[in-house]
Amino acid sequence: MPKKVFVSGSYDMLHSGHVAFFEEAASYGELYVGIGSDKTIEELKARKTINSEAERLYMVRALKVVKEAWINTGSGMLDFVDQLKALKPDIFFVNTDGHTHAKEELCRELGIQYIVSHRIPHGNLPVRSTTALRQVCMIPYRIDLAGGWLDQPYVSKYHPGAVLTVSIEPDYEFNHRSGMATSSRNKAIELWQTDIPDGDREKMAKILFSFENPPGTKYVSGSQDSLGIALPGLNRLNYRGGYWPETIDKVFDEKVLKWMEEHLWLIPLFPRVEDYDVLAGTRIDEEGARELARAADACWEGLNACNLEMAGRAMSDSFEAQIRMFPNMVTEEILSQLETYKPQVKGWKLSGAGGGGYFILLNDKPVKNAIQVRIRRA
Repeated sequence: MPKKVFVSGSYDMLHSGHVAFFEEAASYGELYVGIGSDKTIEELKARKTINSEAERLYMVRALKVVKEAWINTGSGMLDFVDQLKALKPDIFFVNTDGHTHAKEELCRELGIQYIVSHRIPHGNLPVRSTTALRQVCMIPYRIDLAGGWLDQPYVSKYHPGAVLTVSIEPDYEFNHRSGMATSSRNKAIELWQTDIPDGDREKMAKILFSFENPPGTKYVSGSQDSLGIALPGLNRLNYRGGYWPETIDKVFDEKVLKWMEEHLWLIPLFPRVEDYDVLAGTRIDEEGARELARAADACWEGLNACNLEMAGRAMSDSFEAQIRMFPNMVTEEILSQLETYKPQVKGWKLSGAGGGGYFILLNDKPVKNAIQVRIRRA
């Protein structure tokens, strides 16, 4: 009797990458496909689908490698739980960027084999993704590597310090509210549609920052988001009690950027729940701000020297300084998951807060089931 293989995803704008993924999954047995509802995808991606759930279901069911398909009835990243328990598959098959610790743990609890694919295209066909086909938008995302929160005056007023950012090419469609400056990026799309206009990138960042934070805004988004999106390469944004950095140090050295791409690894996590209060229980003081600034400077030095031990230790120190001042950045579940990676890597931090985003790990060896990114060049 053939094994039952389960996969789950949105499968919007069905393309050869999806078909190759289904074919690879079906090589293990009979393939069953759970499809995210329109409502779930809009909640996770902060955008509507191109094709409705009815259209997506029709197209997936039409593929000869698919035994059966349906619309998942749940919500969030584990919208398929009820269907998974009813199907009782032998194998749960996921792509690298669809892997999460929660999915792996769920399979372990239910006795299901968990297999991660690595996007192998069919024959001579190119590697495809829905994001690539949607390349109506080339506006990058942003990762902050150290010093996060110092772009807020209520932190840097206690001690000046830097935030380190890199601009990330949109090879993946990072989840909404994932700590990748997705809200600022959505505003950038409203402004410019397809890409950041030519010209002075700092001026573009100021335009974006002003557009996102009009007069009367109750909570002003940190300028590291707009700057991190607009400025290519590696940047050190130096804050001293204001919303905008006093100075900006920029690195376009190809050796440094390539080294960073080879050593940065991202592990997807759950999006945080709605109405989660990241600022609850804050305890911001001079000692905390000073430690955050010190760690950011050490990380900057380590990255520019391509010194893995120094950069990794400083990135971890920065993260620890963040959560001492903002304890609600993390949950017990996040801390528990992070403990499994700490012995394997040189540095760690969280992108996002309260259950959302990605672990950002620094290491000289590949991290299992992690994804890598491309830094936008000048």
